[in-house]
Amino acid sequence: MAPRPRRHVHGSLLLYHFAPPDAGTIMDHVSAFTRYSRFPVWAVNVGGGYPPALDRIDPAVVILHYSLFGPAHYPIPPRVLDFLDRTRAYKVAFFQDEYHYRPQRITFLNDHAVDCVYTLVEPTYHEFVYGAASSVRRIVTVIPGYVDDRMARLGSRWAKPDAARRIDVGYRARRLPSHWGRGAQEKAEIGERFVELARGTGLVLDIDVDNASRIYGTGWYRFLGDCRSVLGAESGVSIFDMDDSIRLRTEALLRENPCMSFDELSLRLLAPYEGNVPYRTISPRAFEAATTRTVQILFEGEYSGILVPMRHYIPLKRDFGNFEDVVSWYRDSDLRHDLAERAYADLIASGLYTYQRFIEGVDDVIADGIGGGPHGREQWIGLALSISQAPGMLRFRLRLGASRLARGVWNRRPAGVRDGLRPAVGQLLRAAVRRRRIP
Repeated sequence: MAPRPRRHVHGSLLLYHFAPPDAGTIMDHVSAFTRYSRFPVWAVNVGGGYPPALDRIDPAVVILHYSLFGPAHYPIPPRVLDFLDRTRAYKVAFFQDEYHYRPQRITFLNDHAVDCVYTLVEPTYHEFVYGAASSVRRIVTVIPGYVDDRMARLGSRWAKPDAARRIDVGYRARRLPSHWGRGAQEKAEIGERFVELARGTGLVLDIDVDNASRIYGTGWYRFLGDCRSVLGAESGVSIFDMDDSIRLRTEALLRENPCMSFDELSLRLLAPYEGNVPYRTISPRAFEAATTRTVQILFEGEYSGILVPMRHYIPLKRDFGNFEDVVSWYRDSDLRHDLAERAYADLIASGLYTYQRFIEGVDDVIADGIGGGPHGREQWIGLALSISQAPGMLRFRLRLGASRLARGVWNRRPAGVRDGLRPAVGQLLRAAVRRRRIP
């Protein structure tokens, strides 16, 4: 029997990958398309496999969400890749964390004829990073995240009056690889150094840079609402690894000497690459803190031109040379109030940085790319995709449940037992990842 012809449908197919406990910001970003786009958008979580209903349609636009592009592998089923190759749609890819595995990303863009890329790379570096190596016709710079109604509601719900907050300075972060440069090390350094210098000040601190201490979901807003201030730094890194060679050379040095410090790595290898491609932006955490009216103590930086020192945040020098001034400014309750209120007014209440405005801009780019925009309301498509993917989503959820159960069993083992088993488990996981990579 001949295959049924595919029907051209006037809308956007949004492909993404989400598996709890992934960061909730992924779904905030995904939901923005379905909530705010003036065009029909059908969102499909490829974690549930390929929806057979895609065999019957050819959408006007395919949007590839940044959650599809993990560093180790792209969790895109082969049949979805086949669909990308045969569709005539205008293809838009959203990227984040572009500072590593660039060759893999360029190959994907060229192999699947992507038309437009949304990036965190500054416009002056578009050609250097993408244009010269890829066939992409349009490149748009954005920031990593925006404000939505959910964020504003959670911030308002958990914000406390200043006098009721129990923590003077809070912070959560994790250590990042050395080959991402000194900028990446700031995430841990700001917390560690602040704790060291704050001894004897009487400040109540809740600062941790251990990955296990990270806080997700509603708990993060509850934490912010209990902090009078929170530390922070620009998002991103200071070394952009164009061909993965910096990572490989760093790993080789660390195999020779696993105890090598960052400063020594910098001296022997990394220093010449610092700032090779600017890749620092405002972090979504700045908006989250603003919703709870939590004062921000941040390393000095550009913050995408959005944050202004002593208007929106207390500036901390990277060498902590003004630490005593920072503590003095923090102790000024009137200044804290003014900073928190101005940050809320400019970042949240102004509406300048909402997902709705972001999606309006995306819609304009899509309309320009396809000549008018994908109009029409074909209600059956979303239902058909959900029904056809239901068995795959059930298997996906069962795998997630099994994974959570295994993680719980692992965490209950004594530390010595886990340490002994870790090499073998790591080898099994790496083998599983290799099997899932794109050919």
